[in-house]
Amino acid sequence: MASKPTTIAEYILAAPPAGQAHLRQVHAILKGVAPHAQEAIKWGTPFFIEPRFLFAFSAHKAHLSFAPSRASLEAFRDELQGHTTTKGTLRISYDKPVPKVLVRKIAEYCVRAVQGRDDTSFW
Repeated sequence: MASKPTTIAEYILAAPPAGQAHLRQVHAILKGVAPHAQEAIKWGTPFFIEPRFLFAFSAHKAHLSFAPSRASLEAFRDELQGHTTTKGTLRISYDKPVPKVLVRKIAEYCVRAVQGRDDTSFW
């Protein structure tokens, strides 16, 4: 029986091969936005924590899910038009490019909110 991933790098290697490039891109963006955040696997999902939850992402069969705060998704509602979202995630299909600029902007919003540099209610 294979062991469960304990690092984000292991998580990406265990993900569907079709999504690994997308997962690496999203991981690099999030790491660039929050270089000092703790990276952890919680509940089987990669999380960034600084000092609270910042965001997470997860691999699925045909897409990845980027999970920032609901408030951040609401703040970018207009820019998210044309993208598949749920109440708490932005879904990125493996057959489409990663919306790098949008992911970066949402992640930066989350970092500002958690660090108290934004007046917006984060959760």
